[in-house]
Amino acid sequence: MSAFWMPFTANREFKRAPRLLVKAEGMYYTSHDGRQVLDGTAGLWCVNAGHCRREIVEAVRAQVGEMDFAPTFQMGHPKAFEAAAKLAELTPGDLKRIFFTNSGSESVDTALKIALAYHRARGEGQRTRFIGRERGYHGVGFGGISVGGIAPNRKTYSGALLPAVDHLPHTLNLAEAAFTRGQPAWGAHLADELERLVMLHDASTIAAVIVEPLAGSTGVLVPPQGYLQRLRQICDKHGILLIFDEVITGLGRLGAPFASQYFGVTPDLMTLAKGINNATVPMGAVAARQSIHDTIVNAGQAGAIEFFHGYTYSGHPLAAAAACAALDLYRSEDLFNRAAQMAPHFEDAIHALKGLPGVLDIRNLGLVGGVELQPRAGAPGARAHEIFVKCFEQGVLIRYTGDILAFSPPLIVDQAQIAQLFDVVAQAIRTTA
Repeated sequence: MSAFWMPFTANREFKRAPRLLVKAEGMYYTSHDGRQVLDGTAGLWCVNAGHCRREIVEAVRAQVGEMDFAPTFQMGHPKAFEAAAKLAELTPGDLKRIFFTNSGSESVDTALKIALAYHRARGEGQRTRFIGRERGYHGVGFGGISVGGIAPNRKTYSGALLPAVDHLPHTLNLAEAAFTRGQPAWGAHLADELERLVMLHDASTIAAVIVEPLAGSTGVLVPPQGYLQRLRQICDKHGILLIFDEVITGLGRLGAPFASQYFGVTPDLMTLAKGINNATVPMGAVAARQSIHDTIVNAGQAGAIEFFHGYTYSGHPLAAAAACAALDLYRSEDLFNRAAQMAPHFEDAIHALKGLPGVLDIRNLGLVGGVELQPRAGAPGARAHEIFVKCFEQGVLIRYTGDILAFSPPLIVDQAQIAQLFDVVAQAIRTTA
């Protein structure tokens, strides 16, 4: 096992006691020792339709037998165009131009580049500053780390991050909003911090604001009522682009195709990945307003490349085939509405953990939930890690970040599986008190 340097993993601890998954189907993994493991996290927030769905498997199998790879630099293949069209049927407003990437990290860096290219194309090339948010996660590229706001992700690389970046405050306040079901009533005023940053830097220097509509990786931070609407208003007032990072929230997680539709706020750019093709083959995308696309493309010289950006595997045939099949599956099984129907059961089950030893807060929206725990003195994260391991030993896979447990089951989850998930979690919390 020594050859594989594992990402975001305590490598020494893991390799002393490996936790291996060898098979998956529907709501379950199979561990290397033959145990069935309920997936409470949709893999990594990504397997929204459940594992190894026949329709997606067959689509990828057929595509790899027909054509394994085709370039999308000055060439094309039908599946990439088909996948973009299917995705554009779901995206909100006029976000109907799709640029394919291979991950959420690449999607964020792509969106930042599109924002810069757009302002330059319209004669405002001085707009180069980005505004992120504390406790935001936007992947691991240098652009994403720069606009992100998670300290451990930033400190090692702090000397090489983008210089023209500032951050809004995060929206979590346990004193005002602990144990809120859904969106907190407190906190919309925090969006007005953007006005302060505009006064500090001048609107003419700011290209874009980037936020997750609901922050997942940092511990499930649900936006306050009215907060996103206020960000949209301020951005419109000052000609600043608004980017929603929907890598986690996209494709049904909140019971709508995208969080922007759930909240009724349409961004200018939207980053996607994970559920875009049910995580079958690495894929991401940026959805852009048609006006942004047209401004960049029409500013280029005839016959010349208009946007100097892309990836070898942008719109890869296998990823595109998986996307087409997954998007069809979401529609045919009405999985977004199913998520909305399961959300109240999920909410009741996760909030039943209130009152257990060390539980400081519970947050939820749609099929996303977080449980914040009291850290152990001198050992931050240790308690959550122990609960994670105990849950796995009892046949349930969860996530944790710091001392926050995170849950995001596939959209096919049923009430019995929700009950199983939180029954196991409750027992693990009690045994680690």
